[in-house]
Amino acid sequence: QVQLVESGGGLVQAGGSLRVSCEASGRAFSSYAMGWFRQAPGNDRELVAAISWSGRSTYYEDSVKGRFTISRDNAKNTVYPQMYSLKADDAGIYYCAAREYTGEGTVLKGYEIWGQGTQVTVSS
Repeated sequence: QVQLVESGGGLVQAGGSLRVSCEASGRAFSSYAMGWFRQAPGNDRELVAAISWSGRSTYYEDSVKGRFTISRDNAKNTVYPQMYSLKADDAGIYYCAAREYTGEGTVLKGYEIWGQGTQVTVSS
C-alpha cells in the first residue's frame, strides 16, 4: 500500500501556473498507475490526467490537453502534475490517486488509494 500527499496547490492568477507534486510513501510505488483528479465546486470528481507505472504512457482529459502535464520519478516516489495557463474553470480540489497496475497503459477508473487533496484557486 502507498500513502499519498499532494502539495503545491494554492492561489494563482488566471493564466498562471502551479507545479504540483504527489509524494508517495511505500516501497511498491513503481507498481502503481497514478491519476490526477479535479473536483470543481458542485461537480463530480473527474480524472484530468493519468500516468502509467513506468511513466511511458500518459492520458489527458480534453479540457486540459496542452495545458497540463504529468510525469513521475519513481526513484523519488513522486508524481508531478504540472498545470499551466490556468483558467477559472480549473479551480477546485485536486486529488492524487493510485491503483496497483503494471500494465503498459494508463488507468482511467477504479482507483484505490487517494490523497487528501489540495485546493487550487484561480483569481482574476
